[in-house]
Amino acid sequence: MVSSVRLQRNIAFLAFALFVIKLVAWWWTKSVSVFTDAMESTVNVATGLIGWYSVWLSSKPRDKNHPYGHGKAEYISSAIEGTLIIIAGLVIIYEAIVHFSHPVIIQKLDWGLALLAFTAILNYAAGSYAIKRGISSRSMALQAGGKHLKTDTYSTIGIIIGLLVLKFTGWQWLDATIAIGFAVIILITGYKVMRKSLAGIMDEADMKLLDELIDYLQINRKPEWTDLHNLRTIQYGSILHLDGHLTLPWYLNVKEAHQQIDELDLLIRKKFGDAIELFVHVDGCEPFSCKICSLASCPVRQHPLEKIIVWDADNVLQNKKHNAEKCGAE
Repeated sequence: MVSSVRLQRNIAFLAFALFVIKLVAWWWTKSVSVFTDAMESTVNVATGLIGWYSVWLSSKPRDKNHPYGHGKAEYISSAIEGTLIIIAGLVIIYEAIVHFSHPVIIQKLDWGLALLAFTAILNYAAGSYAIKRGISSRSMALQAGGKHLKTDTYSTIGIIIGLLVLKFTGWQWLDATIAIGFAVIILITGYKVMRKSLAGIMDEADMKLLDELIDYLQINRKPEWTDLHNLRTIQYGSILHLDGHLTLPWYLNVKEAHQQIDELDLLIRKKFGDAIELFVHVDGCEPFSCKICSLASCPVRQHPLEKIIVWDADNVLQNKKHNAEKCGAE
């Protein structure tokens, strides 16, 4: 399978080749709509190169100056990509407005449409593959690049349809109108890419992932795992860092407690893969923990079991040990 670095490099080369093809189509047709497509491809070239560098950098192992690795580079790359997409959208709107004032007769539409259709097919195939690989490797740069390529495909298809209508109706004003419409779509795409990258830079929690993780741990929970709280996640490139506090019976020795953590680690990796770093702080149970502890073989129990607290995002993300009086339970 092609590595993430090689895939991003290939995307950069493909973006440059498609940009040249679209420039030829624009030169032939003089269409501002085709210019819209070419402008978006300039962004593809720039972001492809930036993404290539960021994926290469994020794949480097941690070092003394970067103890958590270099994965944050992908979020910075995506932020730059989002900015460039927005700039491209604004330039396209400006050119379309100028085109309204100084219209140009569209030429050689047949050849221009054929070239655009060819680039659309290549873009869609490359974008779909990049998104698939980005999700499997948790690469923000690959996902952002893939989404941009697919958006470029949809823009190209819309432009082709609009130019076909222009060809059969002769409505020259339609060219600039199409350009403005797709410039708005490009601006929205740029905003979404920016929003997601900034969320990563600011370590915004992935609540969908947390809910899935907590539900999975609840289903596979061991009786010794009395309580789980202060669970947090941070994504660094393809590596997902998890840390939290796990309450275990106080009488376990260090080796026994470590074995419980190893079992928790293996359980998480079984579901979410090996790109996981787990840091767990072990808390010894307190007398009030007996009321929520389901360990039937506990030799030092002081209170009978009253409630079993079902782990969910509301209680697991809390920074406190749980007890029967303050937590919802069943």
